[in-house]
Amino acid sequence: MSDDSHDAGRDQPVVYIVDDERAVRESLEDLLASVSLRTRSFASVQDFLNFELIDAPSCLVLDVRMPGQSGMEFLGNLAQLGLRLPTIVITGHGDIAMGVRAMKYGAIEFLTKPFRDQDLLDAINQGIGADRVRRAKDAAVSELKERWQTLSAGEQDVMKRVVRGLLNKQIAADLDVSEITVKVRRSHLMRKMGAKTLADLIRFYDQIHG
Repeated sequence: MSDDSHDAGRDQPVVYIVDDERAVRESLEDLLASVSLRTRSFASVQDFLNFELIDAPSCLVLDVRMPGQSGMEFLGNLAQLGLRLPTIVITGHGDIAMGVRAMKYGAIEFLTKPFRDQDLLDAINQGIGADRVRRAKDAAVSELKERWQTLSAGEQDVMKRVVRGLLNKQIAADLDVSEITVKVRRSHLMRKMGAKTLADLIRFYDQIHG
């Protein structure tokens, strides 16, 4: 396992390695260190699950056959566990059926040992890039949800109807308030949500409640 501390920058990627063979773990650590990627290594799925993941762009390199829970079984349970790590499956005993199964479970790559270092590095870079995109989207949605919470109950009521395409006078009748009140609330909620157009508002609402 690398010596990088948990205090390393949040934008510095980390690669998790789960393989029961120590020699494989050390070899992968050396390879990734050579391209300045920090790693965390584990001899079993359970060891990995016991670890508090680092808040940084990440991907997982996962061996298929291990004592206890197999890598393939774990891969199939990743989503259920709430783990959304791009995963590269490695194995010394791979076949086409196993590769198809790994991809069905969401693996981004399936590599049979011995594999070319560059093939693994390319897959890792792809995984980290995908995780960066996911994290950015998650952060944007989180910010929108925070903005939604700053709206008053009345403003939320108006926004729910605006995105359904109702006119101000229809919203006023629906909420039993004046049309002026609807216009004021609509102006406030547009500003609070950071929406410049109705299209922005609809997109934001879908992201919050999608």
